[in-house]
Amino acid sequence: MTSASRRGRPRPRRLRRPRRGATAAALAVTLCAALAGCGLHSSSGIVLAAKPGAIKAQPNLQGVHLTVGAKNFTEQLILGDMLSTMLSAAGAKVTNLSNTPGSFGVRQGLLSGKIDLSPEYTGTGWITYLGHDNPIKGSRAQWRAVAKEDKAKNDLIWLPPAAENNTYAFAIRESKAKQLKITKLSQLKALPKKELTFCVESEFASRNDGFVPMLKKYGMKKSDLGKITVLDTGVIYTATAKGQCNFGEVFTTDGRIPRLHLRVLEDDKHFFPRYNLTEVVQGDVLRAHPELKPMMAKLNAKLDNRVMQKLNAKVDVDGDDPAIVARDWLVQEGLVRMP
Repeated sequence: MTSASRRGRPRPRRLRRPRRGATAAALAVTLCAALAGCGLHSSSGIVLAAKPGAIKAQPNLQGVHLTVGAKNFTEQLILGDMLSTMLSAAGAKVTNLSNTPGSFGVRQGLLSGKIDLSPEYTGTGWITYLGHDNPIKGSRAQWRAVAKEDKAKNDLIWLPPAAENNTYAFAIRESKAKQLKITKLSQLKALPKKELTFCVESEFASRNDGFVPMLKKYGMKKSDLGKITVLDTGVIYTATAKGQCNFGEVFTTDGRIPRLHLRVLEDDKHFFPRYNLTEVVQGDVLRAHPELKPMMAKLNAKLDNRVMQKLNAKVDVDGDDPAIVARDWLVQEGLVRMP
């Protein structure tokens, strides 16, 4: 690890993401236990310096205090650091509250006005925050629905999303995918029973938008399968790579997917909810600073699953610091320049 990493925050532990669809009450209890007095804090508050690039200096942002919130798993740490560095380069005085425990830590910060903007996922907004049981099919439709309702109820603005879709998927090791000649979930039904071996986590195995409904969507049932192994989320990646099962439940932007030579199967019947990334901004903040919208659009235009897999791997696999990973990528893409 570089000396800059040591001077910044400690390397984050590989953190399990909050369960999707967890109830607000359960998450709120977890949040209050994690945050003394239910307050907000960050492990470091680091904002790495950068000069304007494609993200220009904004006269309307000079000296303006903005607070960025992000959750406490790797991808969110990177995204929170990206937003903080970009806003600082544009002239704002930024407080970085990345590494806030739990989805509802950031959500309550937005609702209370203590956080001005944060990276978020459309599916999380629709299902977890707004309380809907069923996702809306299609990225744009899901974004429009959550944006309309959250603006009306809470004056929180969901900016147009990135292509990145951090949702559930099934992956197979590349060598086995080539042997079976499989690229998409609809091809599972034609495979021999002995090849239909799956690794899933316990929650996903029992969710109403999880394993059994997915099988039904693709014309199968449990009795059609060879073997189902229930494992912890993090173990599934290595178990799939080692051939303990052919098909492992994964999150689509996890950095271990490329590093372990796994292939994500196409959800060609569009079963899984859309969790497209975007930024949520306080309505009054965006009205005072409309320049934030085109600024975030420049970032979102560059973020897709492949990009986030590579960035996540730099932290989770290589042990690099998220703040440095974030700034180096922003510099590489020309959005900011080194100071």
